[in-house]
Amino acid sequence: MLVNCNALRCAGSSYSRGCCVKGAITEGEKLCALCNTLKSPDCCVEGAITDYFQINQFEKMFSNRDSLEVESHENKAFWDYQSFITASAYFQPYGFGTTYINRKFTGTKEVAAFLAHVATKTSCEYNMTTREPSASSLCYYKKTNSNSYYCDEQYKNTYPCASGIAYYSRGALPIYWNYNYGEAGKELDVDLLNHPEYIEQNATLAFQVAIWRWMMPIKEHQPSAHEVIIDYWKPNKNDTLGKRVSGFGATMNILYGDLVCGQSDNESMNNIIANYLYYLDLMGVNREETGPNEVLSCAKQVVFNPYSSSSP
Repeated sequence: MLVNCNALRCAGSSYSRGCCVKGAITEGEKLCALCNTLKSPDCCVEGAITDYFQINQFEKMFSNRDSLEVESHENKAFWDYQSFITASAYFQPYGFGTTYINRKFTGTKEVAAFLAHVATKTSCEYNMTTREPSASSLCYYKKTNSNSYYCDEQYKNTYPCASGIAYYSRGALPIYWNYNYGEAGKELDVDLLNHPEYIEQNATLAFQVAIWRWMMPIKEHQPSAHEVIIDYWKPNKNDTLGKRVSGFGATMNILYGDLVCGQSDNESMNNIIANYLYYLDLMGVNREETGPNEVLSCAKQVVFNPYSSSSP
């Protein structure tokens, strides 16, 4: 579908960074009378994820998440398609799974990429024989063996830690630390600082927090995973020298830093890539659209941040 960016409106949001949005404008966004003067006037947002991603595809991706294989885990039957769709609806106006770049739709690739990361971070195990996501993806929704409270006192004035509360890994793309719980809760209008356990109790919220992490840059003047997978971000000279380019590889760089990237070829990186390629197949996207290996991989990329600052 060709989208006329001139007829669209522009979101004044840190998520969209000047992309044009078709349809109703939410609070805080502004009419875009000068859409053609934007840095990227052909970055447009339209439609919904349900237009191309159906429950049968979700079930194929995570076919045995409620099987006997994961019966010992308390989150059996926690994750479902409708929770993901409800969560994504909040972010679709900002381009999550709904963006066109230069009239080319990027949503299908983005959803496949996002869910590939989710599958990796929530999986109980990985089938190394077939290189396909294990049947036990969407197994975990929290880190159950953490002894750390993840309380950073530098943020005691803005996001003070609640007494006795631990801000360990929770969500479909886990977040840590009081400041991330505070920021995510502020955006989603949920008191996650005092009640981080809400993420463990509500699959929609667990997906929303994950998408929030996906859409937000780790640091100012750096791209988000959303921006690199839709090819909106343009590398500068330093990025080029560091072999950083838009694509799936850069999503790993942003989310995991040197835990996965800049380490040459490694199992962790290959597992995530295998998830992505498998999901593209299930969604009917040609693997050639992922680009060459230096776009798909982050093996040779200089990391944006070390893991300590890359992992919310």
